[in-house]
Amino acid sequence: MAGGHMSHDEFFAKLGELFDNRKGKDHGAIYLSQKRLTYGQDLSVSSEENALPDIYPKKPLPIVIRASNGQGKKDRSSKVKLSTVVQPDELDGFYVRYADVCKAGMTALKPRDRSKKKAKAKKKKAAA
Repeated sequence: MAGGHMSHDEFFAKLGELFDNRKGKDHGAIYLSQKRLTYGQDLSVSSEENALPDIYPKKPLPIVIRASNGQGKKDRSSKVKLSTVVQPDELDGFYVRYADVCKAGMTALKPRDRSKKKAKAKKKKAAA
């Protein structure tokens, strides 16, 4: 990711590959995040009346969408990091396609087994 952000098409292709690589494994994680991009944007300077000028920007800000396969410190060489910047006027179309890719990729993921945690909580509650 040293070169910057990907195009939307490249991001969706790599995200699909990331989900496909995860399908054949017993464990692992895929992290998805999004936040508004304020770096390099024209924001007004804070003043007495407007202490936090980035809360109400004059124009809509772009959004950074990120995805990672969650490889930790031990296996950094195989860590995959993806990101793309979505402009405010492209959000609707992007989210439709993003939802399709995520839904298709998540069908093969198995949910976390929380039965042990629930059993412990019940046992603790019964003992108290």
